Amino acid sequence: MEINGLKLITSNLDVLLLGALVTLELTALAVAFGMILGLIFGLAKLSPQRRLIYGIATFYIDFFRGTPLFVQILLLYFGILPMFGHVGDFSAAVIACSLNSGAYIAEIVRAGIQAIDKGQMEAGRSLGMTHGQTMWYIILPQAYKVVIPPLINEFIAMLKDTSLVSLIGVSELTLRGKLLYSVSYNAAWVWGTVAIIYFIMTKLLAMLGDYVERRLATE
Repeated sequence: MEINGLKLITSNLDVLLLGALVTLELTALAVAFGMILGLIFGLAKLSPQRRLIYGIATFYIDFFRGTPLFVQILLLYFGILPMFGHVGDFSAAVIACSLNSGAYIAEIVRAGIQAIDKGQMEAGRSLGMTHGQTMWYIILPQAYKVVIPPLINEFIAMLKDTSLVSLIGVSELTLRGKLLYSVSYNAAWVWGTVAIIYFIMTKLLAMLGDYVERRLATE
């Protein structure tokens, strides 16, 4: 028997909002670690003369971009991570989402750096700076303006993809929606509310991205 929809949602809204906070926390951690991985492997992908580094970066990026995040979560949680001892559900989710996000961010970083005129590197080298110094002090500060808008899009995509970690028991928004549905059987109200909460979060992030893009354009 279905429970009254409005009463169901109002009495359990705090539970769903706590799940939304877990979703945001997981997304923020995944993208933060993904940015570190993305910078490392994005720069490595720009070093074809170093074949080993280039090969590792290419394999990492192609593997995590070419396989579903759902499968990656299963592989890491049930296959790889248990080899290193007990890893909590949330930690496993962060690791899986970070590795996935890092691969996409690596391509964003690579594209952003390649968008900078090659003359910038030549100018830095002509001033006596090393390749690394030129990249750090001249190229990357210019590239960040190029990569920020797609990074916001990656944040939005990852926020939605975190719903997949409900499979391994992470108590984020989708799992809490599943639990609420399992006791109420009111699909329209439960999943409708979950969808609205996701929509509000992604819309706010999209608005933030538009604002940042306008600021960068004026600069």
